[in-house]
Amino acid sequence: MTHIWVRAEQRPNEERVGITPDGVSALLAAGFQVTVEDSAVRAIPIAGYRATGCAIAPENSWPDAPRNAIIFGLKELPEDGTPLPHRHILFGHAYKGQPAGQTLLKRFKAGGGTLYDIEYLVDEAGRRVAAFGYWAGYAGAAVALKCWAAQTRGGIAGPVAKYPGKQALLADLGAELAAIGPARPRAIVIGALGRVGTGAADLCEAMGVGVTKWDMAETAHAGPFPEVLAHEIFLNCILARPGCPVFVPKSALTAPRTLSVIGDIACDPTSEFSPIKVYDHATDWAAPALRVAENPVLDVTAIDNLPSLLPVESSKDFAGLLLPSLLGLDDLAGGVWGRAKALFDRHSALA
Repeated sequence: MTHIWVRAEQRPNEERVGITPDGVSALLAAGFQVTVEDSAVRAIPIAGYRATGCAIAPENSWPDAPRNAIIFGLKELPEDGTPLPHRHILFGHAYKGQPAGQTLLKRFKAGGGTLYDIEYLVDEAGRRVAAFGYWAGYAGAAVALKCWAAQTRGGIAGPVAKYPGKQALLADLGAELAAIGPARPRAIVIGALGRVGTGAADLCEAMGVGVTKWDMAETAHAGPFPEVLAHEIFLNCILARPGCPVFVPKSALTAPRTLSVIGDIACDPTSEFSPIKVYDHATDWAAPALRVAENPVLDVTAIDNLPSLLPVESSKDFAGLLLPSLLGLDDLAGGVWGRAKALFDRHSALA
């Protein structure tokens, strides 16, 4: 019997979860053993999970879970250097040369465990089976607009916080923009046909922001892209990968430009393949904007858990997409899980 252990998230400002109580019920009905850790912060209360009849474990007890359990979470594990003997499903950020990712792979290698990286759970055609993309784009565009609004007031964006739902975010951002006046920036979204780009464009349009929508056809010539510098806001919704063109070169810091806010929603600044070369580290909820130029001002916002600003909507959306693959966990040698394991084996051999 396959045992899935749903861990509590330990990263600050992370309230999402990868499975809902309905999903747990479906797994139990299919013959899986399911344990869900208690959590002081999870957006979906533990009562719903308890009602399914699954086992409930203490918060953060996953290191002591049975060795045959598959530990399922979303964001990073505590960076304590301990070997990892379990099989883990999570966003590992470990395959693009990221320094923290290399350390994570070494921990798996030391413990004999396996990483099934959620970013690389793909179907036969190489398409991701589940992602938080839409809500990452939606929230990322909102934070970028907050950065622009703060600049308009002569400052820099302050802390951001979660919202109970989409309407609360729209009301808050709408009031902030209305206080400035009728002027709105222009935004360019690259990756506009994907889920991330769709979410970003939807938020902009809801706020009355004009959007230029680019995708593969507009970026196929590989640059340069002066059009990016001609918009007030650039929203990058393209994952860093080999061959990715550079949308904002370092020279943009001193070049003539209208651009004043970069929302790097894909947020992979430590990868050598990053298409944005004017910054080198992610921002966070406490300080969402990084000022990289003063004259004229240019701020970068690059928060790597953006969907957590809307934890309920994003959790339910993601969980629905991933559940069919979780129901296939009995076959780890083939399909989605076999492909993820093969990728881990290749990368961990080099760690």
